[in-house]
Amino acid sequence: MAEKFVSERNIRFLLYEVFDVLELLKYPYYAEHNKEVFDMVLDTALRIGKDMLYPVLDEMDKDQPELVDGKVKVHPVVREFMRECGQGGWIAADAPFEHGGQQLPVMISLVSNFIFAAANYSASVYPALTTGAARLITTFGSQELIDTYVPKMFNGEWQGTMALTEPQAGSSLADITTTAEPTDKGYYKIKGQKIFISASEHDGVENVIQLLLAKIRGAPAGVKGISLFVVPNKRIGENGELVPNDVNVTGIYHKLGYRGCPINQLSLGENDDCRGWLVGEPHKGLMYMFQMMNESRIGVGMGATAIATAAYHAALEYAKQRPQGRRLTSKDPTLPQVPIIEHADVKRMLLFQKSVVEGSLALLFQCSKYRDLEMVLEGEERNRYSLLLEILTSVVKSYPSEMGILSVSQGLQCLGGYGYCDEFPLEQYYRDVRIHPIHEGTTGIHGLTLLGRSVTRNNGKAFQLFVEEVSKVIGTAEKDTELKPYAAQLKAAVDRLKAVTTYLVGLAIKGDAELFLADATLYLEMFGIIAIAWQWLLQGITVQEALGSGPIDADLNFYKGKMYALRYFFAYELPKIEVLAARLEKSDGLTVEMQPELFEG
Repeated sequence: MAEKFVSERNIRFLLYEVFDVLELLKYPYYAEHNKEVFDMVLDTALRIGKDMLYPVLDEMDKDQPELVDGKVKVHPVVREFMRECGQGGWIAADAPFEHGGQQLPVMISLVSNFIFAAANYSASVYPALTTGAARLITTFGSQELIDTYVPKMFNGEWQGTMALTEPQAGSSLADITTTAEPTDKGYYKIKGQKIFISASEHDGVENVIQLLLAKIRGAPAGVKGISLFVVPNKRIGENGELVPNDVNVTGIYHKLGYRGCPINQLSLGENDDCRGWLVGEPHKGLMYMFQMMNESRIGVGMGATAIATAAYHAALEYAKQRPQGRRLTSKDPTLPQVPIIEHADVKRMLLFQKSVVEGSLALLFQCSKYRDLEMVLEGEERNRYSLLLEILTSVVKSYPSEMGILSVSQGLQCLGGYGYCDEFPLEQYYRDVRIHPIHEGTTGIHGLTLLGRSVTRNNGKAFQLFVEEVSKVIGTAEKDTELKPYAAQLKAAVDRLKAVTTYLVGLAIKGDAELFLADATLYLEMFGIIAIAWQWLLQGITVQEALGSGPIDADLNFYKGKMYALRYFFAYELPKIEVLAARLEKSDGLTVEMQPELFEG
């Protein structure tokens, strides 16, 4: 195991220097906090990650959850961690005071979740799911639902999760068949099946609360007929005791990675006694659930970034310690071998990882700050940040997920044969990170969402705001001699994105819907590369300001390393958009015209 799984210095750099979380303290909503509180949160999260979660990373992978007599048994650390998260306020970190939360900025809760996920991704999912489910209840549920469920979810006694997917309905939620039959007793009788439901039953908590999508009898067809329900695994009986709620685990999936958290198949209402309580109004369930889904999508990007970050630090530590070969200019075989980090190709692989993970983390901080501002502002200002979050959610979910795989792969490559063996954690990270382009909407779905919805809605308002945000950073960077060439390169990239977008939207206007969206995933990839370049230029501005402000001997290597990563991204990654743009502007219908029978060989 590597000694380090995150960079505390980089977290503080992003938190205080680049995004200035202390700026939020001027708003009344966050005014009760201060830097000492934020530092305490960071220090405590690092301690929990180091002392509780990281030591059992390998154990939770090897000792997978088991289904025994209808009950799922998980690693004992889950109960310990959920208790810690409840007592320490981690589950309710960014919830408002009125609901028993800490009312911390989302940027601060992101920091703790990132540290937990980097230390042990499987363990980090349990409280994170509970946070999202509880927030859904507090946002849309009745006071009775809030009082009944949220306190025990926030204190870590009860798990929260969301139950969407069914055997015949994955991304196509319009096709769900789980039903809800009204009764005259204030609850609905639920019947159906759900699959791939994370942490939907386990012995690390006393109860699991499913936020579940179903259709009320007689509801409109399609997504317009979907409602949201609270369905506990155990409901509260007449005397206040917990009694089974006819929610049964019929199977547990054995997975490639992310093995420390059970993914279950649920059968609901086998005995016609599964009770669910409606959240909000009937037939608005999908709209409500999108709150949790969008939060989860950002959480997926964060999880992928965290795993890739841990892999980067493991590869970096190995590269500094592993002797192999000699410099290419050395002809004397009797000279001692040099650490592999001295070789240019290893440095290239490490720079790739650093540029991906630190660029991705910056974009996550950017989105978190938008969310914080959305919370405290009103009117047009609030709408601005809502639209920016809308257009960036698919990007911040998908870029870290897809590039995280490549980043971890390069980390594994640094270790050579040892990376392929389980005595080092890289092979586990490689397996763990692979889930992220799949869950909470595949990359293909997010490509369709970005191009087909976010870019075009409101006459392209969100896209226009994104261009404005990037252009502001470009304008600042142009004033710095060191950064001016990169500002020009990013400006050209944004112009290229605008041209491609105009071309593709033109296809939609002509009615060529299939051609318009055929390569939406490539558009998402292009957009993501530009978004990360934007974040690197933003970090570069902070670095240059720090370097020009006076003696910084202690941090000199840190800032220099940042500039090398920026240079790498602009030299090696940003040019890739030209190939993507050329393909996107071709629109020859290759994938549209290809017929299924032609795949047979």
